[in-house]
Amino acid sequence: MATPPDQAHREPRSETLGVVLMAIAMLIIPSSDAIAKYLSGAHSPAFLSWVRYVAALGFILPVALLQRGRARELEHAPASRGRYWLAQVVRTAFLVAAMTLYFVAIARIPLADALGAYFIAPIAATLLATIALRERLDRRRLLAVALGFVGAILVVRPGAETSTDTLIALASGVCMACYLVLTRATAQGRSPVSTLTIQLVLGILMLMPLAVLQWTTPTREGLLLILLMGLVSTLSNLMTISAFRLAPVATLSPFVYLELIGATALGFVLFGDLPSPMTWAGIAVIVAAGLLVATAPSAAQHTRS
Repeated sequence: MATPPDQAHREPRSETLGVVLMAIAMLIIPSSDAIAKYLSGAHSPAFLSWVRYVAALGFILPVALLQRGRARELEHAPASRGRYWLAQVVRTAFLVAAMTLYFVAIARIPLADALGAYFIAPIAATLLATIALRERLDRRRLLAVALGFVGAILVVRPGAETSTDTLIALASGVCMACYLVLTRATAQGRSPVSTLTIQLVLGILMLMPLAVLQWTTPTREGLLLILLMGLVSTLSNLMTISAFRLAPVATLSPFVYLELIGATALGFVLFGDLPSPMTWAGIAVIVAAGLLVATAPSAAQHTRS
């Protein structure tokens, strides 16, 4: 059967919007990480993760309450409601695990080594999506993911030594891949605001025991930075969840590597670190991977007959 003309035009536009949202989210995420790194001298990673969730919840909760007052959420059948909430718990657990493992890794090994292992996430997410979500994986998108990984390696140039801590960073990337796939699987059930609110509440509850045990009171400057960190986290997560409502995992996964570009630009602006020629080469490869996906025919065009 032929796809209706209005749907045929709408689906490619939706994927393009998803790509744009994902790209912006990945470019602004490093600013939140930079704040966390600055505050890590006075606070533990677990406390910073927890307080970032609390700050983000403070920004998103009023929006969620207003949205709930204006429109009803999509209804779930009683049989599917339990599965939905289980998926949300598991999805948030994977995200918390990814963050925790990554903080453990960068505390023990150079950041470049940790990033090099962590960026297995887009490849793992793309492959998992073909199995769990039965998403179509064409050669063009697979090539884009591979190019993105090569670009990441050129940027971070991780050491050849493989240690237990490097494997911890690798495990962090696998957990992030599971989070991305589950985000795609659950993103259709509720609005992005509602999904993010659920994620933040669950994350706060999961991290609270560690945060209480490692509690440190922020200074006035630290509190302002925490609020800024929460705001950036809120915006980036909203855009990521919205992107996964509009486009498949295979399309969006390569754009995770754009985080490296944001980190490089932030390092130059804040610390005057000029990227080396090898870093610029890696960035060029990452951009090429993103353009390869952005210009690929949409899934709707492949399946239309």
